[in-house]
Amino acid sequence: MPTFLLLRGSRALAAAVLALLASAPARCASFGQVIAAVKPSVVGIGTYQPSRSPAIVFVATGFVTGDGLSVITNAHAMPDTLDSEHNEALGIVIARGDKLDFRPARVAALDRLHDLAHLRLAGAPMPALRLGDGSNVEEGQALAFTGFPLGMVLGLHPVTHRAMLSAITPLVMPSLSSRKLDARVIAQLARAPALIYQLDGTAYPGNSGSPVYDPDSGDVLAVLNMVFVKGLKENAISNPSGISYAIPVNHVRALLQQTTP
Repeated sequence: MPTFLLLRGSRALAAAVLALLASAPARCASFGQVIAAVKPSVVGIGTYQPSRSPAIVFVATGFVTGDGLSVITNAHAMPDTLDSEHNEALGIVIARGDKLDFRPARVAALDRLHDLAHLRLAGAPMPALRLGDGSNVEEGQALAFTGFPLGMVLGLHPVTHRAMLSAITPLVMPSLSSRKLDARVIAQLARAPALIYQLDGTAYPGNSGSPVYDPDSGDVLAVLNMVFVKGLKENAISNPSGISYAIPVNHVRALLQQTTP
């Protein structure tokens, strides 16, 4: 039976390429240059507990935007609870060669209806991706996404895939459970459904939260959040359907404007 599976998972050069993309005419940079500029802003999302082995557990992909201290990922990847008694913390994971760095983050806002989470970092800002103009997105458009398709199984190495926007369809959230419903979400579900992007592109469980962007500019146009699965959810890896879904960027903009709790 078909199912939908919610996906769970050199700075100087990058700065130079970002400057090039910001100042050069459209379609001037190569796709390789765009990828080089995007990768430093793509991070792992996970939890850290010093007494645990492994200490870091990967849960999703995320990306930095805004002032360099805002991280966007999927709401479904957020842990329901943290083991504060044993100092478990939520944050981002960054690869430093063969080592992993963990930076704590707090949940600034959640949009469970559109499956988005906004995390805030403390400390020095990171390279940030620009949010694109979602009003110009159209079916047939070429897209790309960068993330961690298998989490940290093969090391934390960002992987880029090409995709095409194959359809703009009503949003379906089959895994939304009753414990995550509140009055606001129920009221929104009663209205006309929001739209979601269906992509002709293969994604895997760790790609949850990956930025979906214009391959010519690097501007983020959506956030990857689930994949269509043929049969059992294990088939997402062994027999991928090539059909993925992403949340339009306008919902990211709305989330960033919410008041921080």
